[in-house]
Amino acid sequence: MRLAAHLVHENAGELARCAERAGFDLVICGEGYRSDAASVLGMVAGQTRTIGLASGVMQIPARSPGLAALTAVTLDALSGGRFRLGLGVSNPDVSDGWYGVPFDKPLSRTREYVDIVRAALSGRPVRYDGEHYRLPAGGRDAAPLHLTDAGSTRIPLYLAALSSRNLRLAGEVADGWIGAFVSPESLVEAVRDLRDGRERADRDMTGFEVAPSVPTLFVDDVAEGVQRLRGHYAHFLAMGDPERNVYTALARRLGFGTAMTEFHRRAADGELAKAAEAVPDELIDRVSLIGPVERVAERMREFAAAGATTLTVMLSPARTDHSGRLDLIRKAARAFTLATAPAPADA
Repeated sequence: MRLAAHLVHENAGELARCAERAGFDLVICGEGYRSDAASVLGMVAGQTRTIGLASGVMQIPARSPGLAALTAVTLDALSGGRFRLGLGVSNPDVSDGWYGVPFDKPLSRTREYVDIVRAALSGRPVRYDGEHYRLPAGGRDAAPLHLTDAGSTRIPLYLAALSSRNLRLAGEVADGWIGAFVSPESLVEAVRDLRDGRERADRDMTGFEVAPSVPTLFVDDVAEGVQRLRGHYAHFLAMGDPERNVYTALARRLGFGTAMTEFHRRAADGELAKAAEAVPDELIDRVSLIGPVERVAERMREFAAAGATTLTVMLSPARTDHSGRLDLIRKAARAFTLATAPAPADA
């Protein structure tokens, strides 16, 4: 298992350099309401030398597949071949409400999007006649999409996925998976779905990246850490319609259905602070890395045993300042060293 850091956009260059010095394999940048991924990664590419860079993730409804491919080629060139393209279909409320793109048929839309991106990254002229995308839109006589500098290197493509069907699709069409809201127990199930997808494509798991992203906080008192991360989980669990909130669905699958019903009852009354208190401590602890270095190291071992090939520590949920994030990176490196150290030989 390797180690990655999920950056925030503030002082991202210094955070990435710290992770590079600490021996991290990868830095990941997401996008949402505060920043996009490409701008931050372009800056990070110029301030680092060896560490891998990944979008985690670029949101599919935000870009045409042609622009996603062009951005990937650019970032790969700027970083000297270190870029990995992470894509995700996002969720209904972001797709509809933020980008104005309907969230209908997300699986087939994602499949077509990946087809086009892969074709564009090969350097060949792209013609595509799908249900959701048609290139060229002007007909067969129009000029096709053609990235003239593509094809010199193969850029790995990862998909974010939460449901079983999306996981199987990621296993089938992608080179890796970026996960969220993951416990070691649910990771075992996710790997099973990913393997099913790989088998559908007549492939095994060799070389396939399994990369869960896990909120991380180093504290002496685990209960204190759980409380500090409570607002992070409440934010995602309260996003949009409870019936189609993917994080709520995951919490229910983890066995917290009753708690989710109570959470959304309180949230519906406009009392998010009270709703946050309904998020079970056990849930927060199982899908996070919380505690002293030694406890976090033991939890890292659980994720490795469950099938993680890259474990991503998330910096933003800790709600700390820049110096606190730098300290988190250094402590995560120490915990990772403990977690991956060979077991002592029997006396």
